[in-house]
Amino acid sequence: MTTAQDFSKMMQDMLGAFPVDTSAAQDAFKTQAALAEKMSKVALEAAEKSTEISAKWTKDTLAKLGDVTSVKEEPTEYSKAMTDFASTTAEMAAENMAAFAEVAKKVQMETVELMLAAGKDFSEDATAAVKKATDEATAAAKKATAAAK
Repeated sequence: MTTAQDFSKMMQDMLGAFPVDTSAAQDAFKTQAALAEKMSKVALEAAEKSTEISAKWTKDTLAKLGDVTSVKEEPTEYSKAMTDFASTTAEMAAENMAAFAEVAKKVQMETVELMLAAGKDFSEDATAAVKKATDEATAAAKKATAAAK
């Protein structure tokens, strides 16, 4: 007489043959943490440079304002001082806006480079994890098939 197969035992054996590997998740976490660190560095450098530009702009403006507030001999000198101040301020604004644009451009370029590198890293990690899981699943299926025979 034939014996009925014990399907619960076979399922337990099959599930036991598929080990859970958390190294792929750990690698993904490490890759994400490294990306976050690099992105933070880019942001902090941009904030530092922007603060330097703003401080210099303010300092230069205050220095030019000192010329406007000084006592003049002739009334026409006041209007000339205001005209000179307005002209100088417009030039400083253009220069500083160009400096801010350079900072933004640098941040954009570095961010794109980091994202491209991160995409490559994530793709490599995912490919390695899928290959490893496939190899393990194939080996476990073969082992379960051999055990069932």
